[in-house]
Amino acid sequence: MTGLLSMAYLLAGIFFILSLSGLSSQETARRGNAYGMTGMAIAILATIASPEVDAYGLLIAMIVIGGAIGLWLASRVEMTAMPQLVAMLHSFVGLAAVLIGWGGYLGSDIDGHHLEGAEAIIHNTEIFLGIFIGAVTLTGSWIAWAKLQGSISGKPLMLPFRHGLNVIALLASIVMLVLFVNDPHGSNALILISAMTVIACLLGIHLVAAIGGADMPVVVSMLNSYSGWAAAATGFMLGNDLLIITGALVGSSGAILSYIMCAAMNRSFMSVILGGFGNDSGSAAVEDEEYGEAVSINHEEAAELLKDAQRIIITPGFGMAVAKAQQAVAELTEKLRNDGKEVRFAIHPVAGRLPGHMNVLLAEANVPYDIVLEMDEINDDMPDTDVVMVIGANDIVNPDAIEKPNSPIAGMPVLEVWKAKKCIVLKRSMATGYAGVQNPLFFKENSAMLFGDAKETVQALVSKI
Repeated sequence: MTGLLSMAYLLAGIFFILSLSGLSSQETARRGNAYGMTGMAIAILATIASPEVDAYGLLIAMIVIGGAIGLWLASRVEMTAMPQLVAMLHSFVGLAAVLIGWGGYLGSDIDGHHLEGAEAIIHNTEIFLGIFIGAVTLTGSWIAWAKLQGSISGKPLMLPFRHGLNVIALLASIVMLVLFVNDPHGSNALILISAMTVIACLLGIHLVAAIGGADMPVVVSMLNSYSGWAAAATGFMLGNDLLIITGALVGSSGAILSYIMCAAMNRSFMSVILGGFGNDSGSAAVEDEEYGEAVSINHEEAAELLKDAQRIIITPGFGMAVAKAQQAVAELTEKLRNDGKEVRFAIHPVAGRLPGHMNVLLAEANVPYDIVLEMDEINDDMPDTDVVMVIGANDIVNPDAIEKPNSPIAGMPVLEVWKAKKCIVLKRSMATGYAGVQNPLFFKENSAMLFGDAKETVQALVSKI
C-alpha cells in the first residue's frame, strides 16, 4: 500500500509540473489549470486511501466545508479582487504550516521522541523552520491583503533602524533554533518555540509593511514562494513526498517569477526578501511640483483622433479592471481593426495588482493573443505610433521613473507612451497612482485627458467611430 501511495504522489507531482508548464502561456493556461486540478484530485484521493487515515467522518466534513467556502469565494470574487484573494490564500498555507509544526512539536512524545542523534536534530530543525517560514508567510500575507484591499495605507512603513530590526529578529531566531534543537524536550523548549513564533509573525508584518504599494505584485509573488517553502518544510517534517515536491515547485517557481519581475522593474531581488523593496532610491520626500494645466478632451475629439490614426497602441491598467471595461475595449479594438487600423496592446510586467492581471482580462474578452505584447516587445515602437490610449494606468506610464532620480519609482522601466505622436489618457480624475506620486504625463503637450468611467467612455468611443 505504501508503494501505491508513493506512486500516486509521484503521478500527482507530474501533473503539477505539467500544470506549471501550461500556465506559462495564455494559449495553454486552460490546459494547465486542468492538469493542476487533476493532480490535486489524485493527491487528495491517495491521502484518503492511506492506511494512516482512519477519521473519515472528520475528514469528509472538512472537505465539504472547505470546498463550499472555496466555491463561494470563487463565485463571488471580482477579477479586481483576485490579488487580495491570492494573498489571503497564501496566508492559509502559512497558517497550516504553523499549526502542523506546532502539532508535530506537541505530539513529539508520541511520534518523534524515539528519534536520536542526527535524525532528531533534522526532525526538530524541520519543525522549527516550518513554523518560522509559515509565520512569516501568514502575517506577511495579511499585510499584503490589507494594502491591496486599501484597508491600510500603501505607503511603506519606514521605522528607524528597520533593516537592523530585521537582522536582529533573524539572529535571535537562529540562536533559538540552536538552543531548541539541542534540547527539544527541555524546560525552555516551549518558551523558545513560542518566542520564535511571535518574532516570525512580527517579522512578516514588518517585511511587507516596509514595501511600497506600487511593488505589491512582486510581494504577492514572493509570498507565493514563501508559502511553497513552508509547505516543503512541513513535508520534510511529516515525511510526505508530495508536500516536498509541491512545496519545492511552488517555492522555486514563485522565486523565479519574482526575480523576473524584479529584473523587469530594475530592482534588487535580495531587497524583496529583506523588505523595503524599492524605497531606498525614493526615500526622499516627494516635493510638490507645478506641472501646469492638463488638457482635457471630450468623446467626439477622442474619436476623431482614433479615426485619423493608423497605428494605435492601447495600454491598460488597474483602472480598466475596476471599471470592467475589457469587453468594451475588445469591441473598440475589433471596430478599429475592421477599419484597417493596426491596433496592439502594451502590457507592463506589473500592470494591475498581480502578474498577468491585464493578460487575463483581455483573454476573458477574447482579444487575440498575437496583438497583446509585453513592454520589451513594444516600447521601441512608441515613437512611430499615431495614438496611444492609456486606460486606467498610472505608475507604469510615469516619465518620472526615467527622468526624476529622486522619485519613489525611479529606475523602474515604464511604458514610454509619451513618445507617441498623441496620448489619450482615460481616468476618472487626476488622482495619483498606487505609488502616491503625481504623473507628469498628464501635463505633456501631446497628452490629453479623457475623464470618466473607463467602461462608459470606451462604449461612447465605440458608438462614435
